[in-house]
Order: sequence, then C-alpha cells, then structure tokens
Amino acid sequence: MAKIQLNGKKVSIKQKLSVFDLIKKHKLDDSKVAVELNGVIIAKKKYKEKLIKNNDKIEIVHFIGGG
Repeated sequence: MAKIQLNGKKVSIKQKLSVFDLIKKHKLDDSKVAVELNGVIIAKKKYKEKLIKNNDKIEIVHFIGGG
C-alpha cells in the first residue's frame, strides 16, 4: 500500500496505480478533470503511464458547466 494525499486528505492506495486508474476508481470522467501531481499539471495523454508513488500529493479538480 502507498499513502498519498488526495485533495488534502490522506488516503491509502494499492501500489502501481496510475493517475488514470485513480480517476476511474473515484468514478470521474477523465475528459472533465485536471490533475496536479506534486505541484505539476499532468497532461491527459500521460494519465495512463504516470504511476502514483508513496507520499505523492495529488489534486483532482473536475469541471462543472453552468452559466
């Protein structure tokens, strides 16, 4: 297990989880989110290859339409 900080909360995840896997685990639409990993915005095309490590800090924000 790896311990990470996700949107300000400490959580445990299984090892070798990708950013894409984390998004899907939380039932989010990957086309409507932005992900920051340790202070760096991750490009959507890198979600599947970017693995999350112990002590990583992740912020996931999702877009909501409105007017």
